[in-house]
Amino acid sequence: MRFFESVAKQIFSKEGIPILEGHVANYPEEAMSVASEMGFPVVVKAQVLTGGRGKAGGVKFAKNPGEALKVADEILKMEIKGEKVNHLLIEEKAEILNEFFVTVSVDRGARRPVILASKEGGVEIENLAKTNPEKIIKYYPNPLLEFLPYEAREIARKMGVSSELISPVGSIIWKLYKVFEKYDADTAEINPLVLTPDGLIAADAKLVVENDSLYRHQDLVDRMNYKKKAVDFVQLDGDIAVIGNGAGLTLTAMDMIKLNGGEPATFLDIGGGASEHIINQALSIVLNYDPVKVVFLNVLGGITKADDVARGVIKALENADRKVNIVIRLTGTNEEEGQRILEEAGIPYETSMEKAAKKAVQICEELKAEGK
Repeated sequence: MRFFESVAKQIFSKEGIPILEGHVANYPEEAMSVASEMGFPVVVKAQVLTGGRGKAGGVKFAKNPGEALKVADEILKMEIKGEKVNHLLIEEKAEILNEFFVTVSVDRGARRPVILASKEGGVEIENLAKTNPEKIIKYYPNPLLEFLPYEAREIARKMGVSSELISPVGSIIWKLYKVFEKYDADTAEINPLVLTPDGLIAADAKLVVENDSLYRHQDLVDRMNYKKKAVDFVQLDGDIAVIGNGAGLTLTAMDMIKLNGGEPATFLDIGGGASEHIINQALSIVLNYDPVKVVFLNVLGGITKADDVARGVIKALENADRKVNIVIRLTGTNEEEGQRILEEAGIPYETSMEKAAKKAVQICEELKAEGK
């Protein structure tokens, strides 16, 4: 069974191999929200089980929320060697000083594990194997004996890395071999293993586990089942973002917008028990979505608490890269506290959905009349 890079990196990190901060996203707006929370610049990477995604355009950089949204949308529309891209890995962008290559796999002909390593890693490693095979070190550990750290350091020395890197690179090789053994792998690979000002980091990861051994590694299989996204988002053709806590309430708010002559830009359901974090995440999505001129947040608090909503709104507005008018309808559980928090922050609100929807459309029409 072949595992996505994001899962392989979780395993590598668990076994002591340094990785970059990264999070999985399932749709463009989630990618933008994740990237905004992490900080820019970031790398947006297609999660596919085939190789060659870099050359196919499945790895792109973004230096702001707008770029993150754009490249995530582009990558999620791709097919790479016939495989549809359904997930993304959003990672911090590393300052790369050098790239290495190391893999542990099974040599079927020799009937034993083999370690391949080179001080020239990256997307051209396959060409290197054809044109300059002498630059790739090959080492056969004895599967009946323990693979020792000094053997890994000797591989690093033969790679030709500088003296101060022999021990760190050797340590990564040794840990990767331990992953290979522990998880009954066919292949455990890092390409590239990058040198940064902070040390060595696995910038990519590949893990293929023997199918017959999966019953021993149910935790690995479970990791392939990504969590359901926290919000349900649909992109529409209008310019008023509509957010509600519950599908019915969100649809009703959209109807009110259309009844008053406006056009919804989004359907965004934050669910019935939305937390402060979910409110912040949802607003961060629409505030950084270029077509949106006005946000209509329609909350009737039951399980959702109005004070959590208010704090989430304030946090999102403080962190937003662009100024967008927001109209809030806020009633329900803890409404007095929530309304007080908004008042102290100078953020207006309504208690009537009808009035709030009408106000949102009016503001939007005024902005369009001004050419904004």
